[in-house]
Amino acid sequence: MSSENGRPDDTPGQEPPGSEQLALIRETVRRARPSRARPRTWRGAELAERDPVARVLVDKGLLHLDRLFDYAVPAAMDAEARPGVRVRVRFGAGERGGRREGGGLVNGFIVERRAESDFPGVLAPIAQVLSPEPVLTPGLLALCRAVADRYAGALADVVQLAVPPRMARAERTAGQAAGRTGPDGAAAAGVPRPSPPAPGGWARYPAGPGYLRALAAGESPRAVWTALPGPHWPEELARALAATLAAGRGVLAVLPDGRAAARVDAALAALVGTGHHVLLTADAGPEARYRRWLAVSRGTVRGVVGTRAAMFAPVRDLGLAAIWEDGDAGHRDPHEPMPHAREVLLLRAAREGCGFLLGAHGCTVEAAQLVETGWARPLAADRDAVRAAAPLVRTVGDGDEARDPAARAARLPSLAWETVRDALGRGPVLVQVPRRGYVPKLACARCREPARCAHCAGPLAATGERTPPGCGWCGRAVPEWTCPECGGTRLRGQVFGARRTAEELGRAFPAVPVRTSGRDHVLASVPDRPALVVSTPGAEPVAEGPGYAAALLLDGWALLGRPDLRAAEEALRRWLGAAALVRPRSGGGTVVVMAEPTLRPVQALVRWDPAGHARRELAERAELGFPPVSRMAAVTGPPEAVAELLESADLPAGAEVLGPVPLPVAPPGRPRRPGAPPPGERWDRALVRVPPGSGAELAAALRTARAARLARRAGPPVRVRIDPEDIG
Repeated sequence: MSSENGRPDDTPGQEPPGSEQLALIRETVRRARPSRARPRTWRGAELAERDPVARVLVDKGLLHLDRLFDYAVPAAMDAEARPGVRVRVRFGAGERGGRREGGGLVNGFIVERRAESDFPGVLAPIAQVLSPEPVLTPGLLALCRAVADRYAGALADVVQLAVPPRMARAERTAGQAAGRTGPDGAAAAGVPRPSPPAPGGWARYPAGPGYLRALAAGESPRAVWTALPGPHWPEELARALAATLAAGRGVLAVLPDGRAAARVDAALAALVGTGHHVLLTADAGPEARYRRWLAVSRGTVRGVVGTRAAMFAPVRDLGLAAIWEDGDAGHRDPHEPMPHAREVLLLRAAREGCGFLLGAHGCTVEAAQLVETGWARPLAADRDAVRAAAPLVRTVGDGDEARDPAARAARLPSLAWETVRDALGRGPVLVQVPRRGYVPKLACARCREPARCAHCAGPLAATGERTPPGCGWCGRAVPEWTCPECGGTRLRGQVFGARRTAEELGRAFPAVPVRTSGRDHVLASVPDRPALVVSTPGAEPVAEGPGYAAALLLDGWALLGRPDLRAAEEALRRWLGAAALVRPRSGGGTVVVMAEPTLRPVQALVRWDPAGHARRELAERAELGFPPVSRMAAVTGPPEAVAELLESADLPAGAEVLGPVPLPVAPPGRPRRPGAPPPGERWDRALVRVPPGSGAELAAALRTARAARLARRAGPPVRVRIDPEDIG
């Protein structure tokens, strides 16, 4: 990387950089030039005798400042100013009498200590060493650099995602806990290795026992695991982790949410005991989470089970990187540069030479591509085992609904009522509803035109049976509404949410308790007794005992009708996640899906063939040139800024620009989603597509073009997303 003084001229508030500085911007990832002279520092500060120059990664997160800066190491800080520690430095100063002084204090990390600097001017000294703990290890720094390059982002932004905020008390207590086993899983260094586990549930997969043996032998097998339906997957995943720990290597498992992580954590603790791994989730709180992270960084424990942020956990001698349900939106970090946990773990597997396990009840096109290219091997059960474990799946094409169009179009046809009535005598029944709330969308009862707010044009929604409808954007109550199209004054529900569904089912089955699970209140489990459990996708609680007696998958059109490239894949994934909680067919388990039975995702659910559906989707994307077969970037921002960026970017050969096209203008008052244009502003979006193998060049070209625009202050910033998921 290029080296500069700790107070560059091209920081905000100074004059625009010249041609020499722009040349440095375009070479932010090149190695430093050979050092030339021992540094000089202002105010006569005494320097460290050995390696008095510290190369610091400044925590600014700006692309045009995405390089290392040289600072002088005072003699008083020599012992603590080691590579990897947090420091405070002055940054963004101006000229004064030939010296660069002033500037605000910002945080940073020392990356390297060197004897000399290639900067000919005066170096500013490090202001403060915040902590002597080396949290940014060379391996973690290299991973962050690879992720930043992969997603055309700034290294400082990725480091913010990888290294949790410092908690001084956690550092002290973590140090005091060294040498003993604590409540957070920190164990003494001499904890013996666990024994290799028995195959257990892996015996149901032809290649399962062999996969465990390879892990226990210290090998690095890579597999895409299509898990059988049922509640056994946490225990099976824990056995793969335990086999790797038995070989003396580290393990890392990333789960989509805290509930799933807690299940795997409990299963792994039951297999190997405490002291071998920690649980990294937000539920633990910042102090406990940082203390556990420190135990991993110091090598006290070798295993990590956690949610999205755990993908960067600095596990020593990583032997297995595992991810469950890679299609879940929780694996995509919402902060810049928005890395996906699957891609980060793939980078780690390639860089660290460790095993890899991608597991799910379904199968994404990315997982299918890993198998198609031979990078990973499929790990699936044979068809007889699948049929024995899966419930019976019925569609609205069965029975009377096949002959009665009205019954077929009903939200709850007779088949659904009969299934619920029969199943409630044997146990709980799961009802999956795609939308939360009461009635999230209303329409005119006469002309069916969607009802909108007269103030901001937002959609009207009902929050209860006796409450007047209100606007979903500005929150205004609308007790009296008139349709601007036909003059009608009556409203009808267009989309029904989980609360309204629970209310209807409660009236139909008054003697049966009704429980709801959704964003505001997610249930972890429900007892094995008759009950109706209404849940939104992803919030389904686990039923104790053999599982749910039946499941209804309502409003399939709401999932399949989304204008998104992944609509079919996402619908099947959510259906499989709910159906996997139902008892097998031999135990009377039945699933009824409310969607057109001839559609491909519905048929894949009936056959329980997610891998076949993913292969078909992958083949179609290859014909159309869509990801993951090709690499793609979305460039969004004001129209002039998008056009200028695309024109200035040195795109790789074969790059194809699709668009730009205008994005919908959000009215004032509408909540802004991450990355969406501000209300009232017009933004464009262009998609840049490149052939396979050119993704790194595309990311580097867009990153360089963005950095140059920021350095010149050439208008508003432009947002770049690599491999966007919403390209429908």
